[in-house]
Amino acid sequence: MPGTYLTTPIYYVNDRPHIGHCYTTVLADVLARFERLRRGDRFLALGGGGSHHPDVFFLTGTDEHADKVVTSAAAHNVSPQAWADRNAEEFKKAFAFMGVTNDDFIRTTERRHKDRVTEYITALMKSGDIYEGQYTGWYDEGQEEYVTETAAREADFKSTISGRPLVKRTEPCYFFRLSKYQDQLCALIEGGTGYPYYQDGIPRTPGFSVRPDARCSEVLGRIRKPAILNDVPVSRPVTADPATQWGIRIPGDDAHRLYVWIDALFNYLSTVDTPDRRKFWPAAVHLIGKDILWFHAVIWPALLLALRHSSPEFDWVKLPRMVFGHGWWVSEGQKMSKSLGNFIDLEKLKAYADKYSLDALRWYLATQGPLTGADADFSHAKFVEVYNADLANGLGNCVSRVGNMIEKYFEGKVPPAAPLDANFNGEGLTSSVLQSVTIALNEVDVAECLAPGMHLVELVDNYIAETRPFTLAKDMAANGDRVARILYNCAESLRIASLLLSPAMPSKCAAIWKAWHCAPPVAPLDQLAQFGGEFSLKPGQPLGKPDALFMRADPAEPPPS
Repeated sequence: MPGTYLTTPIYYVNDRPHIGHCYTTVLADVLARFERLRRGDRFLALGGGGSHHPDVFFLTGTDEHADKVVTSAAAHNVSPQAWADRNAEEFKKAFAFMGVTNDDFIRTTERRHKDRVTEYITALMKSGDIYEGQYTGWYDEGQEEYVTETAAREADFKSTISGRPLVKRTEPCYFFRLSKYQDQLCALIEGGTGYPYYQDGIPRTPGFSVRPDARCSEVLGRIRKPAILNDVPVSRPVTADPATQWGIRIPGDDAHRLYVWIDALFNYLSTVDTPDRRKFWPAAVHLIGKDILWFHAVIWPALLLALRHSSPEFDWVKLPRMVFGHGWWVSEGQKMSKSLGNFIDLEKLKAYADKYSLDALRWYLATQGPLTGADADFSHAKFVEVYNADLANGLGNCVSRVGNMIEKYFEGKVPPAAPLDANFNGEGLTSSVLQSVTIALNEVDVAECLAPGMHLVELVDNYIAETRPFTLAKDMAANGDRVARILYNCAESLRIASLLLSPAMPSKCAAIWKAWHCAPPVAPLDQLAQFGGEFSLKPGQPLGKPDALFMRADPAEPPPS
């Protein structure tokens, strides 16, 4: 089975991590954990120790050749490399805190990246897809990118991100022949709009899609003719300004430095361009924020097409299967701003994790975030509402109720697996749940990937309400078999639910497995989740009570700080 490769953007090192960085990376982590679980997760089976699945590769990292790195470093009286080193470590620490299980962390100042990028640019220069010229245009200094005349006019010649005036610049540079690939890009994106992440359990390699649909329409609206796709500058001249001297030089021309965005895009390829990692290419999905859609959905695939055509050496370089651009977070109904005091930085996230648990924070990000394109609100009231409904009153309460009844009526041991109730088809139920998860993974819909697991919890709650085992247990002589059947169905369903919820809540699900002596072995998900199958709960095995998973939160309490 082909390998699966998942990426986040690589993040600027001129600032500290915040909710935007953590959100994208947690989404990718949940997808990676699902993919490992689907294949048979050695890491999971070892209780969080050991190596990850060899056929799943999850990459994140930092983008370090920006002008702002140089200016920020100077303001702190350190070298650009020292400043990049310091902030790259902050990102590593942040992602470790968020429970992210990336397989590699790429930094664009690393030799392994710079050498590969030089090879790619050399090939594109030889093929003529990168050529020397002169550029005049509007430049967004904050974003370090040129803006088209049309886009500049529509934005009243101000940055759409910072609101600051754009700067008119004329400078010598090297161009990439983006215009050459306009028709091919249109055809690929139009033909790949329904392309899945994987289908029927098998990753599919042909095709290229931009998702969600709103992002796809946005891209096609800008590149369909009569729109004109202009060639784009890929370098900046090197001057006496120290900021212009930081970065990868154009091969054979030290007077030009590679434009930071072009350098950064190649990280996805440079990291896996080794004999043991090429099996992962093409990427299954590039998860990004909507603000960097143009670079990833237009310039990046065009660069790959050009590189593939430049030399037989690069005939393995195919397009990624999907670019997925999610929306942004707002805070308490307003755009986040440090001046407003509603900016959700890493300290704020840590405060929520300390109070409600890291898994609760991961759950909220994964299920309530702006994945489908529209912006989402990180509201304290909504956080508490979701926490109580899904976790405290949902998963936590359900696991506690079932565990307590089994301890009370069956001495803390899994009751006999009597024949299933006529109204409780466990095998059909879990088969349906797995199908729902697969469909959601096809769409890279993280919330829907997790929904079937929580749906199982709800079904168990409803089943208990309907069958009332606590009432039947008042006469165990007459109803013992019936109580055993009910509670076995409940416990086995919760075991399966814990598997499906573990990508978002690995620690809490591991606590269930430890207490219930049902840690999953190395086996594919469809086998692990088989109701009453080889890896099911066995009658007579100890089923202890985990510590309370989630304590109910008081909605009247102020946000943690």
